[in-house]
Amino acid sequence: MLADFVPALPVLAAYAVAAIILSLTPGPDMTFFLSRTVSQSRAAGLAAFGGASTGLVIHSVLIAAGLSVLLAASVTAFTILKVVGAAYLAYLAWDAIRHGSALSLDKKGRVEALRSVYLKGLMVNLLNPKIIVFFVTFLPQFVSPADPEAAKKLLFLGLFFAVVNVPICVGLILFADRIAGFLKRSPRATRIVDWAFATVLGAFAIRLVLAESR
Repeated sequence: MLADFVPALPVLAAYAVAAIILSLTPGPDMTFFLSRTVSQSRAAGLAAFGGASTGLVIHSVLIAAGLSVLLAASVTAFTILKVVGAAYLAYLAWDAIRHGSALSLDKKGRVEALRSVYLKGLMVNLLNPKIIVFFVTFLPQFVSPADPEAAKKLLFLGLFFAVVNVPICVGLILFADRIAGFLKRSPRATRIVDWAFATVLGAFAIRLVLAESR
């Protein structure tokens, strides 16, 4: 039963590496929960992260379900999506190198109730169209259209990404003050993450192109 959901170990290992790199890449959700931590408290940061994670889980389930429907309707369409996705991942890799990431941690800000912070974190991810586009193009790279259990594996991968986020982002929240200080002393520190992000996405794009050409 577990094998129906979990991809082969090499695929899962590659996906785990990609998920870790992506979790460390600054985005609107990371900026929000780290900013709330620095300006208010760790509890506020955890509340913001909880909201963002809830949004991520909702997106993961809906997108995996949508991709499953597409796969059931047309293997060809699913394969085309994979090829288009490879091009999009290559573009994201180039954009990360060209423009870099932006992580601004503002220590100023009014104190808000944790419930309000949670809901704002939820909306940050729910209303971010880039998350939808990214997952629609990213998840299919790790599932073969010929796999009879592809639908279940898509769901597993979507939820797995949300789980991988937890220890990484909680760790970032716990050390948010040090991270803010480090970024001030080393403005170009995020370039290391940018290059790692670009390398991972570029590698998957190349891997897919080579696989499709065989």
